[in-house]
Amino acid sequence: MKPVRILHLHSSFSLGGKEARAVRLMNAFGKAARHVIVSGVHDALGARAAIAPGIAYEIAQDPPPLTGKPSVARYEAIARFMRGFDLVLTYNWGAIDGVMARRVFGKDAPPVIHHEDGFNSDEAVRLNPLRNAYRRMALGAAHALVVPSHRLEDIARTVWKQPVSRVHRIANGIAVDRYAAKPKPNAIPGFRRGKRPVVGTIAGLRAVKDLPLLVRAVGGIPRDTDLVIVGEGPERAAIEAAAARMFVSDRVHLPGFLPEPHRVMGLFDIFALTSESEQQPIAVIEAMAAGLPVVAPDVGDVKAMVAPENLPFICPDRHEVHLRDRLTGLIERPDLRAAIGAANRARAAALFDESAMIERYRTLYEGAMGRPGVLQD
Repeated sequence: MKPVRILHLHSSFSLGGKEARAVRLMNAFGKAARHVIVSGVHDALGARAAIAPGIAYEIAQDPPPLTGKPSVARYEAIARFMRGFDLVLTYNWGAIDGVMARRVFGKDAPPVIHHEDGFNSDEAVRLNPLRNAYRRMALGAAHALVVPSHRLEDIARTVWKQPVSRVHRIANGIAVDRYAAKPKPNAIPGFRRGKRPVVGTIAGLRAVKDLPLLVRAVGGIPRDTDLVIVGEGPERAAIEAAAARMFVSDRVHLPGFLPEPHRVMGLFDIFALTSESEQQPIAVIEAMAAGLPVVAPDVGDVKAMVAPENLPFICPDRHEVHLRDRLTGLIERPDLRAAIGAANRARAAALFDESAMIERYRTLYEGAMGRPGVLQD
C-alpha cells in the first residue's frame, strides 16, 4: 500500500510536549506514512532528533509563512502548499492560519486536524479576545480539534464555540515502562549525584515556564539542594541570573536539551514545575512514571493527573514560599517521597500509557481521510 502523505504545520519544531507527541505518532505509524514538516520558526528543529531511523520525513524548504497579517494572498499560498497531501495536521496558535487557509480556499483541500496544547505567557492569565474570534472563525473548517486537557476542552466548547462532535480530548501518553529502569549516574552531562537531594525539571527555557521562580523556591530550602533544569531556550540567562542572586549558582545545573527523558528523570528525588500556563504536561507524566513526587502550582490538569497521595504538594498559587515549603517537606521525608512516587507510578501506568493514545490518534486521522487501517505499519 502506498504511504499516506501527512503535512505537519508547527508553530515551532523544538522538542517540547506537543512536538514529542507528534514525533511518537510519526514513529508509531512507521512506513505507512511519509511526513513533511513545517516549523513557523525556521531554525527551531530540535525535535527532529527524536524521529526514529527509517521514518520517511523531510523538513519543508521555503514554505509559505504561517504567521503574519491576515492576507488572502498568504492564505492562498498556504492552501496551495497543502494540496497534494492526504492529511494536514496543524499545531497551536502559530499554525492556525493553516486552518484559516482551508476555510478561505477549501476547494480540493485535504482534511485538516488542529491540535491545541496550551498558551504562551501572553495568554497565560487571560485569553486574547481577538484570537478567540479568529479561532472560532477558522476552526469551522477543521475536521477536528484535538486537546489534551479538560480545561482546554471546556474552552474549545464554551469560548471557541466548537460543537461537541468536533472536539476530541485525547490524554497525552508515554511509554511508561521505559521509566522503570534506574538511570546511569552520568546520564546528565556535567552533573553527578552527590549526597545532596535533587529537585529536577524538564522544560523548554521559555518565559511561560517561569523557571527563575523555581530557582528562588529551591534556593530558599534550608538544606542544600541541587536543582537540575533539563532543556534549552531563550531564558537561560534569566535562570542563571536568578541563581546568582540567590547565591546558588554552584547548585543550579543547566545541562541543555537531552533527547531521552527516561534516561535522566530517575536521577531526581522530586519533580517540580512552576509554569504560568500548562494543560496536561507530558513532563509530569514522565515524572510520575519514574516514581517521583510532583510539586507544582494548580495549573491546567495537574491536580487531576497526580495520585491522591500527591495532592497536598500541589500549590493553590505560584508563590515561591509555598512551593519552597512543599519541596522542603518532601526533602525531609524520603519515606514519603517513595510512597507518593509509587502511587504516581501506578497512576501513570493506568491512565497515561501511550498505546491507548496512539490508537485514538490513529483512528481519528484515518477517519478524517476516510481510509480505515491505512496508518497500520
